[in-house]
Amino acid sequence: MVDILHRIGVVAPLDDVYRAVATPEGVAGWWTTDTAGKSEVGGQLAFRFGDVGGFDMEVLDLDPSGRVRWRVIDGPEEWIGTEIGWSLEQSGEYTIVRFRHEGWREPDEFMHHCSTKWATYLMSLKELVETGRGRPSPDDVRISDWH
Repeated sequence: MVDILHRIGVVAPLDDVYRAVATPEGVAGWWTTDTAGKSEVGGQLAFRFGDVGGFDMEVLDLDPSGRVRWRVIDGPEEWIGTEIGWSLEQSGEYTIVRFRHEGWREPDEFMHHCSTKWATYLMSLKELVETGRGRPSPDDVRISDWH
C-alpha cells in the first residue's frame, strides 16, 4: 500500500482551518462546491465534480483539537477503502496541515494525478482560510485531461 502525503502552513487559527476541513460548508469553499452530507462521526459526505463523477465518504473522526478522518465508500475503484485525513497543529501564526490519503494499492497514473490535484486543492484551502476565497471545483486548477 502507498500513501499521498502533503504538508502546508496556513496563516490562520487552527479553529478556522478545522471548520474548513470538517464541515460541508467549509469543504465547499476549497474542494468542490457540490458538497453535501452530515459532518458527524458515522455520517456520510458526498462530493461531486460535474460530469467527472464524485466520492462518498464515511466520517471516521472529528476532533476540534485538530483531526479529521474519512473513509471512501463510493467512487472510483482506486479510492474505495482508502482513508483521507488531516491533522492540524498551531505553530505561531501558522496552522500546520498534514494531509494523508492512505491505502492506495499501487502508485499508478491515477494516484499520481490525484496527488497533484490534492496539492492544488490544499493550496485552495490555504487561499480560502487566508483570504476568504478558495478555488473549488468547478473553478479549480486543471492539470490534465482528468481535470
